[in-house]
Amino acid sequence: MRIDWNVPITMDDGVVLRADVFGPARPGKYPVILSYGPYAKGLAFQDGYPSAWNRMVEQHPDVTAGSSNLYQSWEVVDPEKWVPHDYVCVRVDSRGCGCSPGTIDHWSPRETKDFHDCIEWAGVQDWSNGKVGLSGISYYAINQWHVAGLQPPHLAAMCVWEGCADFYREMTHHGGILCTFPKNWYDMQVKTVQYGLGRRGAKSRATGEPVCGAEELSDEELARNRCDFGAEILSHPLDDDYHKARTAVWEKVTVPFLSAANWGGQPLHPRGNFEGFYRAASKEKWLEVHGIEHWTHFYTDYGRELQLKFFDHVLHGKDNGWRDQPPVFLQVRHVDKFVPRAESEWPLARTQWTRLHLDPTTGTLGREPSGRESRVSFAALGDGVTFLTAPFTAESEITGPMAAKLFVSSTTADADLFLVVRAFSPDMKEVTFQGAIDPHTPVAQGWLRASHRKLDRKLSEPWRPYHAHDEKQPLTPGEIYELDIEVWPTSIVIPAGYRLGLTVRGKDYVWPGGSGGRLSNFKNELTGCGPFLHDDPDDRPADVFGGTTTLHVTGTKQSWLLVPFIPAPAGAVQKVEPAVAGVTSPVHGVSGRGGAVKGR
Repeated sequence: MRIDWNVPITMDDGVVLRADVFGPARPGKYPVILSYGPYAKGLAFQDGYPSAWNRMVEQHPDVTAGSSNLYQSWEVVDPEKWVPHDYVCVRVDSRGCGCSPGTIDHWSPRETKDFHDCIEWAGVQDWSNGKVGLSGISYYAINQWHVAGLQPPHLAAMCVWEGCADFYREMTHHGGILCTFPKNWYDMQVKTVQYGLGRRGAKSRATGEPVCGAEELSDEELARNRCDFGAEILSHPLDDDYHKARTAVWEKVTVPFLSAANWGGQPLHPRGNFEGFYRAASKEKWLEVHGIEHWTHFYTDYGRELQLKFFDHVLHGKDNGWRDQPPVFLQVRHVDKFVPRAESEWPLARTQWTRLHLDPTTGTLGREPSGRESRVSFAALGDGVTFLTAPFTAESEITGPMAAKLFVSSTTADADLFLVVRAFSPDMKEVTFQGAIDPHTPVAQGWLRASHRKLDRKLSEPWRPYHAHDEKQPLTPGEIYELDIEVWPTSIVIPAGYRLGLTVRGKDYVWPGGSGGRLSNFKNELTGCGPFLHDDPDDRPADVFGGTTTLHVTGTKQSWLLVPFIPAPAGAVQKVEPAVAGVTSPVHGVSGRGGAVKGR
């Protein structure tokens, strides 16, 4: 293939961004696969993210097969596997990163306009057929939702692989609770590849040149050339104009797209892909959902061939059977495997939406209200309480979004609720999954700060409450408040004899089995939530969030979890038994005798 390094692309304010262009050696006009992002286009995947790379290639040898892997970079396509199919692959270093000078301001309108102009540049080059497709994981997926709203004329298709779309609800504040991930990510994955590091930064395996440009700037100059990302987020606690400017505008997203989500991507990588499929104005759109690490299937033959089939149809105009591709394609998750299945819509039309009621007296979840008034209290910054179903009498599938209704009081003016949906084996051991990042990810999670309980009635659905996050409504200590809590979409086929659990906590979930190890690109140890923690003391001062939280059930105030059960095939038996009075088997500190079960 032909490679052009550091091709200049001039923006409307005079800043010159740099792109690497990989294309077929023979002259011609080809569709373009383009990515725009901050991770330094010249930094090899193997060098920048060694722990993720080593794990992936050891378990999935098809990733490296058929390629020298010299041009593999984090979260973008390997040109050696795309150029032979008559594509030009263009990688652009975003403003202020890699070989592109300028000021870093992630997902800002300025950056989105840059992305738009890069698309238009690629669409009119001599080697381009005028059709530009966007591709990439995470960052390279998130900004696709944004730029699609500007409707660049040469944008013809997008493959949005595990990319959030709502900057407030999915990136910076989960349920109104500040997430520390963006600040830590900025330190670990952006500042380390900022333009101006010169020879203090990494070198390209392919060229031997610095991946952050030849110019070397002082630490003071580098600081002036980037926003203070963590401080900016902290200073915007509500979903204001700062967040809205960095969030998808669904009615303006009209381009054909393939949206790929991850069941274990909580709390960053799945929700935007589901929302995009459900809400975007595009007439041609497809949803695929898979599991395991969020970067892996993008590179495996399974994921790459799916992407290629999509782009071949939309960009090359090939009659390759994509027209018959189901709108929704799920890798349905079991406790030990994934089973592929085609569907027609999301959420699934045949879903049996079922309320499982909380009983604080027995610590159980059941299909019928308990019929008695009860309550249970826990330390507002503590491990909370767990409610369990009886053992399932038959294999039962849960696939879709969830929601909870809780009646809550606090001894202070606010309270944070962390909801964790869990599965337990017959011997009461918790079943977790390899998530998008963390190796011990629970079935599903949801969050809500009680003072953010106000709903957007226009956008709310029974299965997905949508909070406005435009004002704080403090609690009066001791008063009971109704909270509707979104729990992000999930899939789990629960075997007979297993139980479903709901833990209501006052802090992040912690897998009780010990450490999940570390990855080279994150600061924290993996303990169940990956890097997506909510532990900023400035956001959660103890005098406000360190009181006591109480869950209430009365005749008129019923607390429940809305569960999307999917009917079993014809002839099979599927039901959830009513809750029993207590659980007697211990599970990592969970005990069901004498009241609500205490859970980690």
